[in-house]
Amino acid sequence: MDATRTPSDWEGFWRNAPHGAKEVFWDAPADRVADRHLPVLETHFAARLPMIDLGCGNGTQTISLADRFRPVLGIDISAAAIDRARRQVDGRGERPPVEFRTGDAADTALAARLQEELGDCNVYIRGLLHQLPPALRPGVADAVATLVGRRGRAFIAEPAEAARGMLAGLLRRSEGPPPGLAAVLAYGVTPLEMPDEVLPGLFRAAGLTVLASGTLPLATTERDPDGKVLELPSNWLVTGRPAP
Repeated sequence: MDATRTPSDWEGFWRNAPHGAKEVFWDAPADRVADRHLPVLETHFAARLPMIDLGCGNGTQTISLADRFRPVLGIDISAAAIDRARRQVDGRGERPPVEFRTGDAADTALAARLQEELGDCNVYIRGLLHQLPPALRPGVADAVATLVGRRGRAFIAEPAEAARGMLAGLLRRSEGPPPGLAAVLAYGVTPLEMPDEVLPGLFRAAGLTVLASGTLPLATTERDPDGKVLELPSNWLVTGRPAP
């Protein structure tokens, strides 16, 4: 769930974040995150196109996506995150068809180079835009528009406005916020600062069409007071250029 902020912010976070499963607030297992998105992806994504996971973080979801799509490329601004992602791959018995590279999700020049290298791509984004300052979000949408070309599609899932109340409740706990969330805030990241209507507008402004949309829960690694997995409401959309 990494985003383009500044390289030092995210490098510091991933360099110091605890290792191990479920230690990072948004690093929920793929069976509660990417697997929930598969019905939408399989409906709208051309299986033969490469997939790019923008803001892939430590690669948990990217590696899972490589079980269904190939090839898969994970991109993150943090070299420390990419190192963790590669270590996850190395730890698997059978190496999945996935590659990881360092890069800025809002770098349109990088997007153009990837488009030249790979051709039209499908793009997967989870919880990236809501963490960005508003001025940086259009750059990501423009990069997506370049990557998908004529045939590709992009799936974007972002926490809904309603999730802010849940986050506020965690911050007000008498014992303090969960360690995973506190670590995110300590690095200057301000999550859930994006009104719902911004998401489709970004991609329309980039010249793309919203082809489908809906809502799904977005799992975290935290639990609510009843011991259930804390899930944030999220909005998703599929965007691209309609077939002629």
